[in-house]
Amino acid sequence: MRRLASTSGSIAVTVSIRYFRPEDAAALARVMHAAIHANGDYTRAQRSAWSPRAMPSDAFLARVSDGRNLWVAQDQHGAPVGFVELTQGGYIDCFYCDPAGQGTGSALYKALESDAMRAGHVQLTVNASEAARRFFLRRGFADIGRQQVQRRGVTLHNYAMTKTLP
Repeated sequence: MRRLASTSGSIAVTVSIRYFRPEDAAALARVMHAAIHANGDYTRAQRSAWSPRAMPSDAFLARVSDGRNLWVAQDQHGAPVGFVELTQGGYIDCFYCDPAGQGTGSALYKALESDAMRAGHVQLTVNASEAARRFFLRRGFADIGRQQVQRRGVTLHNYAMTKTLP
């Protein structure tokens, strides 16, 4: 487990980064749902199509049981407040943080990139939301282009992005 202090504005936040445990599934599904619905870059209809309700924990667990790496940020009380996933091919699949968690995303990304380089990945890719696009641009990702995606009959957009690792 890594303990990282992160400062955002005048607020210092301490989170611990660790690997996923199956008992995290329900909490992380709730974090994902809350983060999507706090995203002001999309309309209410788009957010509802993206995540109509928090995913059941068994469905969350099934989708992350494919060999991907999953890092979890937990607060000082041990409660999960964010997560990021990296597939075997270097694709960042999901990256969600509690909307109130300041600095959590930075701590998670730092752990992911460090572990990805140690594992020999030479490139990372992601399909990023509007907010995530801004986050990844600040970390050296290139914006390859805007994409349209359909969720439950509603059109959303994201950005294909890539970063070559040193």
